[in-house]
Order: sequence, then structure tokens, then C-alpha cells
Amino acid sequence: MSDRIPRSHPRRVLVTGAAGFIGSHLVDALVEHGAEVRALDNFATGARENLNRAAELIVADVRNIDTIRPAMEGVDCVFHMAALPRVMLSIERPVETDLVNVIGTLNVLIAAREAGVGRFIYAGSSSVYGEQPAMPLVETMAPNPLNPYALQKLAAEQYVRIFHRLHGMATLTLRYFNVYGPRMSTEGAYVTVIGVFIREKLAGRPLTINGDGEQTRDFTHVRDVVRANLAALDCPLADGRAINIGRGRAISVNRIAAIVGGPVIHAPARPGDPRHTLADLAAAREVLGWSPEIETEDGVRELMRLAGCA
Repeated sequence: MSDRIPRSHPRRVLVTGAAGFIGSHLVDALVEHGAEVRALDNFATGARENLNRAAELIVADVRNIDTIRPAMEGVDCVFHMAALPRVMLSIERPVETDLVNVIGTLNVLIAAREAGVGRFIYAGSSSVYGEQPAMPLVETMAPNPLNPYALQKLAAEQYVRIFHRLHGMATLTLRYFNVYGPRMSTEGAYVTVIGVFIREKLAGRPLTINGDGEQTRDFTHVRDVVRANLAALDCPLADGRAINIGRGRAISVNRIAAIVGGPVIHAPARPGDPRHTLADLAAAREVLGWSPEIETEDGVRELMRLAGCA
């Protein structure tokens, strides 16, 4: 990456969910690249210690449009990262997650349009694909959501597309594939498999694998995801489309367990999870000029060193 965002880029940006895992890394990168950053969060899942002090903080909830309208003043681009993630949470509390993931996104879009924000970049999810007959997953495939979270992310990205078509706003959805890296959650009931393994490794417990472990995932490092967002700032083709952001390589859960190391135990497969994910990255390369850089094995080992369990 260059050491500054070129003058042609939007200079004043708003990041929702700015204290969260991905959002806080994006804020850091935007600040480092010379952007003027406004950070919005209600700290429902984010942590204050994640926030870069150079960003202007606005404490607000995306479910309440009146609290987010002031955050849009003078903003050139919105990165909408705020969400209640995780499949099991959406199965157990579908109304609560819908209010954040769908209505919250609609509120941010409305407030951005009212303020004349020129560009809107949405943090989408590969979960919208669900089960598909073939791999890799291509943006032209018909979505097949298997759980409320996936359905909510699909509904939100459709709103993102509609706001381009109806209102001329430059919008993009970046469909993230299994993001991991520093600051990812390792605590609580709604943690990704890498986070679970690291938590169990630190506690000296066996690694819990749901199902047979031969299910595969396209794990994507958060630094690569941040690079994709920076590329989306200057993307000339922001017509509401969705673009895959992944590593482009599928790795089994058993392989991740082997990297982390230690004994394993098996638990029942989780409902609502697809068997495999793998991103086709042709659109990301063509539209964004972006390709991933971090190998999954290297990223997991780095994360283990940071967590003190390597």
C-alpha cells in the first residue's frame, strides 16, 4: 500500500462498528493513510481499547436513525461495518439481529443519502451463498441463505444495491469470507472456529471440532480485508454490486486444528452452516485491483504467537 491515500480519494470517512474486530483495523489503516476518520459505535460488541485515538468518536446505535444522522455531516464515504454477527446468535435471537443487521443498515443508508454522502461500502458476508452445487463461489450464483444471519446480510446488501439504482449513490458490498486476525473474539458463545481453538489451546483443553472436521473454509486475514476496503475507496465502478473478498483457498477445519496443535474432540455439526466455502476472486482483481497476500497458515501462527499459545 502507498503511504498516503491519494488526493483523489475521499478524505473524510465514517466507519460504523468502528470499535469492532474489522472496523478497528480499518480505522487504524485509514488514519495511517491520512484520512479524517469519524468512528461510530455503541460498544455492544466492540471495545473502546480497540479505537484509534486519532479518530473522532461518536457513540450511537444504528437502530436509531436520529442518533446517527449527525455523524454523516461532511462525510465523503461511509464504511458500514456495524453488525451483530454469528450464525448461532441469529438462530437464537433472530429479531434482535435483524434490527441491527437489516434495519440498522437501512438507517445508515438513509442517513447517508440525506447528507449527500457520495460513497457507501458495506461489509457483506459469504454466508449469503449457503450451499451451492459447485466451487468456487462466484458473485453471479443465486444466493441460498441457510440461517437468519445469512438472510439478514443478503437483505442488507440488496438495500445497498437498490440505493445505487434509485438514488445514484456509489455503493459496493464486499462479501467477506471467514475473517480472522488480531482482535478477533476468543470469548463468549459466538466465536469463529479459529477463535475457539485458540481459547481452548490457552486453557489447556482439547480442540472442539463440530462434525467430522472435513468441512472447509476460505479463511481471510483481516489485513487483507482492510486492503480491499482501501481499494474500494478509489474503485471507479461502484454500481451496487457485491464482490468476494477471500483468500481463494479452502482449508479444512481439521487442518486448522493441526496448525493450532493438541488433542481434539468432536461435537455435533452446527445447524445452518454450509459444508464448504471458497471465493472466486476474479471480480476483486478486475474491479478493485486487489488480491490477498497472507497465507492462512502464516496468519494462524501469527495469531497464536500474539495470543501466547504458540
